[in-house]
Amino acid sequence: MSIHDFELKPDHLRDCCDPGSLGFETTADLPELEGNVGQGRAMAAIGFGLDMAMKGYNIFAAGPTGTGRNFAVLSQARAAAARQPTPDDWCYVYNFPDPTRPIALRLPPGMGREFAKDVEELIATCRQEMPRAFESETYEDRKEKETGDVQAERTRILQELDQEARSEGFMIQATPMGLVTVPLAEGKPISREQFEQLPEEKRTEINEKMEQLRGRVQEALGQARQLEKETRRRLEDLDREVAMAAVGDRFREVKEKYQDYPLVTRHLDSMSEDVVAHRADFRSSEAFDSDGRPVERVPSRYRVNVLVTREGDGGAAVVAENSPTYYNLLGRLEYRPVAGGAVTDHMLIKPGAVHRANGGYLVLQAMEVLLAPFAWDALKRTLRSQEATIENIGEQWTPVPAATLRPEPIPLDVKVIMIGSPLIYFLLYHYDEEFGKLFKVRAEFDVDMDADEEACQSYSVFMATYCRRHELRPLSRDAAARVIDYGKRLAEDTGKLSTRFAQVADLLAEASFWAGQGEASVIETDHIEKALEQKEYRAERLEERVYELIERGDLLVDVAGAKTGQVNGLALMDLGDHAFGRPSRITAQVSPGRAGVVNIEREARLSGQIHQKAVMILSGYLTGTYGVEAPLSLSASIAFEQSYGPVEGDSASSAELYAILSGLARAPICQGIAVTGSVDQHGNVQVIGGANHKIEGFYAACKLKGLTGEQGVLIPRQNVKSLMLKPEVVTAVEEGKFHVWAVSNVDEGIGVLTGVPAGSPDEPDTIHGRVKTRLKEFSEALRGARDERPPTVIEVPPGASGPRPPRPPTPPREPPTPPPPPIPPP
Repeated sequence: MSIHDFELKPDHLRDCCDPGSLGFETTADLPELEGNVGQGRAMAAIGFGLDMAMKGYNIFAAGPTGTGRNFAVLSQARAAAARQPTPDDWCYVYNFPDPTRPIALRLPPGMGREFAKDVEELIATCRQEMPRAFESETYEDRKEKETGDVQAERTRILQELDQEARSEGFMIQATPMGLVTVPLAEGKPISREQFEQLPEEKRTEINEKMEQLRGRVQEALGQARQLEKETRRRLEDLDREVAMAAVGDRFREVKEKYQDYPLVTRHLDSMSEDVVAHRADFRSSEAFDSDGRPVERVPSRYRVNVLVTREGDGGAAVVAENSPTYYNLLGRLEYRPVAGGAVTDHMLIKPGAVHRANGGYLVLQAMEVLLAPFAWDALKRTLRSQEATIENIGEQWTPVPAATLRPEPIPLDVKVIMIGSPLIYFLLYHYDEEFGKLFKVRAEFDVDMDADEEACQSYSVFMATYCRRHELRPLSRDAAARVIDYGKRLAEDTGKLSTRFAQVADLLAEASFWAGQGEASVIETDHIEKALEQKEYRAERLEERVYELIERGDLLVDVAGAKTGQVNGLALMDLGDHAFGRPSRITAQVSPGRAGVVNIEREARLSGQIHQKAVMILSGYLTGTYGVEAPLSLSASIAFEQSYGPVEGDSASSAELYAILSGLARAPICQGIAVTGSVDQHGNVQVIGGANHKIEGFYAACKLKGLTGEQGVLIPRQNVKSLMLKPEVVTAVEEGKFHVWAVSNVDEGIGVLTGVPAGSPDEPDTIHGRVKTRLKEFSEALRGARDERPPTVIEVPPGASGPRPPRPPTPPREPPTPPPPPIPPP
């Protein structure tokens, strides 16, 4: 077969979209995009997960960055949320029986704020009505009536006691220490000096009467204290009755409004009892209390903390938490400084994303959740228990428990959608036993889709929608076709379109910019080309440096002539945002020996595992092709010349094999042809990646050193469908200045490179025949080297008894007992 039989025509090198098949003049004529482009499987999985109500059917959207994961998840979630009923409001209120356990109240959508406002107005009304009730004449009359009888009885008891004492010659005198009895003489009190001057018998008599009277005084004082206690009780009952009468009607009105919510009415009952119990705080309408401190219009314990509230017809919530720290996810309990310390109450309970998304959907970035301390474990615990508990991190790890609030957990009904790479998904699935139970739906996003007519139309609709939403200029039909060609190049397959829409969107934005620089109202093809050229120019500094070294001769790359045991390989340099192909000389040296194929990169510890496997495959090919009848007598070393970093991948294995065959067959390889492609043990050339960049890279090197018309690249035939070369390279092929050949096996490739047919080992004037002859020469050389080796002389030292006698021959071993025959199946 001739070398021309393997050469590709120009129309094989680039498959362009026909602008006439798109059916529009500009993308402004196209409708808005509905759903997603090219991700039918992922969209179906997301739809299933959103509609599945059972526990554990949370979603993990797995796919590379730029495939539209966020847009697809958010659009589907918002559409599903619009079909859902609006979730209820949640509030925290003071727990009067147990202040350390704030109570969670559930109310219909929008009613949380209304309830908080009603309570605030209720307490404000109590602050107005309470002073009026206690300052009214009615209260004073009732107070006087309730205490009048008791005071009269107390006065009567004290009068009777005084009369009884006077009848005995004493008087009752009130002192700061209480009631004391004082003896009288002629109706006047006796001083202590006068008492000491009385006769002994008289003093004794007076003391005895005083003792008797003191008992009566104590009895009277006890009766008086009981009357005072009764007075206080009556006043307490009166104050409670007045206070309840002042605020009871207001509380009943609010309770009637919320009578369908038992927890709310129970809380209002507790609140009314507390207001009555703390009526002293409401009896003054002044803005400051007796100590000069401002009085709260509504004390904190009566206020309602509306944790989450929603509109009545807004549908379910879709919360995308971009900073999923522990507190942002699960809420927190804040503190305020007071007198050198810190205090908290139920009003300082703050919600997290799970509270805001309760009843709806929560969208999280997997990597962000995993990197935030304690966030992943807390999220799993919340999904497992289906309730949201607010507690600070310090409370879980402090060695000494501190007195703080323990808010009542809120029941949770939320669908969590995590977005991440496939690697994160598989790592979590295999190393976290709870992950598979909590995230049962995997929505996998693909990197490409079929490039049929419908897909091209969808691609155009995406362009129109993106330009419309971001206020970019519309694209002409030709420009849209050029973007579709760019999508094929990104996919490295003319039958596919890339679904990495982030890169396509960047191209649209940059093309719109350049169109604006030219004051154009529509993006044309030249604007697309300008955007691609400028993007490449911004990123190709290292590439230019490499080709500068090639042009100067610092990096030795031969693009003309022929050499034995040397071939131009092609490496792909991927810098993340830019990739290019770099030619690299691959050389091989062959000699007689038993070392086989020696990988110099491996010996220098620069060879990756895949590259080392590829070199081992070369040994398998050589053994299978030339070592069937006799073992190979070959030592061959292969190396990437002027390579100072790790070598990985198998795309150079065919080039390495060509170099070895060239050295064995003494057949020079055309240096104007570069080679890429992997090979298997049977000599089949296999598909590789980055074919476009590699071909363009060698074309650039040949262009620098001068195009001769005999240069080109040898690629696997399976890579023909991945070719979307730059127009400049295609033009060079059309003009005969450059060539691209496609082969299926090593025999075809070595024929293209050397001009000598591969043939078979039995044909002497072919590559395989020459290799067989050379290997036979190596084997004879090794055999001759063994025959010419001098015999080994054993010297016996003086005084020794002579050479040791030969060992007796080892008796042959008895053959092992054969195993019993297998039992035939029934």
